[in-house]
Amino acid sequence: MATLTRTTSGFTVRNMTLLLFCISLSCLPVYSSASRNDRPIIGVLAQEVYSPKPDQTVYIAASYVKYLESAGARVVPVMINQTLEEYKALFSSINGILYPGGGVSIISSGYEKTAKIFYELAIEANKKGDYFPVWGTCLGFEQLTYLTSGKTILTHTNTSGVPLPLNFTDETKDSRMFKGFPAELMKDLASQPLTENSHKWSLAVQTYDTNEELKKFYKILSTNMDGKIEFVSTVEAYDYPIYGTQWHPEKNAFEWTRPYIPHSPSAVKTTFYMAEFFVSEARKNSHRFESEEDESKALIYNYNPVYTGPKSGFEQIYYF
Repeated sequence: MATLTRTTSGFTVRNMTLLLFCISLSCLPVYSSASRNDRPIIGVLAQEVYSPKPDQTVYIAASYVKYLESAGARVVPVMINQTLEEYKALFSSINGILYPGGGVSIISSGYEKTAKIFYELAIEANKKGDYFPVWGTCLGFEQLTYLTSGKTILTHTNTSGVPLPLNFTDETKDSRMFKGFPAELMKDLASQPLTENSHKWSLAVQTYDTNEELKKFYKILSTNMDGKIEFVSTVEAYDYPIYGTQWHPEKNAFEWTRPYIPHSPSAVKTTFYMAEFFVSEARKNSHRFESEEDESKALIYNYNPVYTGPKSGFEQIYYF
């Protein structure tokens, strides 16, 4: 009888252990390596060349490509002036898109028209549960403000060639963008001029505060001052994986032609943590090309960057 009791007790303990193990597994996040895309491909939007030449009508600065590749993504150039059908096919093949900095119009350029199409496709997809991230840097950030508000609402600021620390808002601690950053790096970002600014137009905080479309759509993660005007420097959307920085995270590690670009260890870490965040967002998307052949033809590996420094603000440029 005693033996039977010990056997039954042992059986009960084993069952209880197994039950607790199964319960613990059920508490794990649903998102796992099985649903993660470890071969993300991100589109980078091209833009018009200021003084075009034959076979050099649009371009992408190579630093954006290196930036994304450094975090484990591959890049596809997104050309301007394509058909809607071509853009829809490309959208269903890539896992995110980056709108880079530059100098073209955010209201009447091929860059703007293409950015608008992908922005609207991303909004529609995300509403249906198809997670598709969008990132805007500098001009790309300004483009996002126009696409969201439908208005030209930027203010002229004295921010061309200026490295600045970030003035973080209370929204930062609950943000998706910065939650993976080391505390020491966040401290350095707040106290050292690690973010390079190359823009003449900014979204003033006062403008944001009086624009309902922007207030409902984006939370401000950081601001900056040009000496007189407080402007928005980092945002993320409340309900969509859409992000923007008025500053250039890609320059710290990959651009060397300008003396005001910071290259300190913390500045370079900023480049890689920002890249890792956006690429991790792209890993949540499962879009893919119809065939390996189509994928290979689309990748930027089919093009060679041109060395343009020190006569340019970029070390290397892809021309198309």
